[in-house]
Amino acid sequence: FLFFVCCRALIFPLLIREGKPTPFFTFVLALLFCVFNGYLQGRSLTTYATYPPSWLSDSRFITGLLGWLIGMAINIHSDHILRNLRKPGETGYKIPRGGMFEYVSGANFFGEILEWFGFALACCTIESLAFALCTLFILGSRARQHHK
Repeated sequence: FLFFVCCRALIFPLLIREGKPTPFFTFVLALLFCVFNGYLQGRSLTTYATYPPSWLSDSRFITGLLGWLIGMAINIHSDHILRNLRKPGETGYKIPRGGMFEYVSGANFFGEILEWFGFALACCTIESLAFALCTLFILGSRARQHHK
């Protein structure tokens, strides 16, 4: 979880090229959501969740971890494809090709949704499931808009 947040918050912004500026209010809302969600997930896992010693070999944990890793790989690869759609100075709409974009029009959204449902399965907490559902509803609607 921490690795993903670090990638998303520190590395990803450094990789994107100039684009449309993000409105300050949107930035503040996203920041507040990430801080609140990070606190909620961390507090849930460190204070309330208890796991038996065999949890790391449980099929739910292993399946969830694999889903999280595959989702992250799809997300990172899809973001790479999107960042390199246009040459510097080029504008206009382009349809992404390659990777999961051959199967879904919002491969980056699909990867992130898969990632957080994998996380929810690996953690088996109500908080992680709530985050996965929020991700599904928010990114699902964005994916639908992008597809249109």
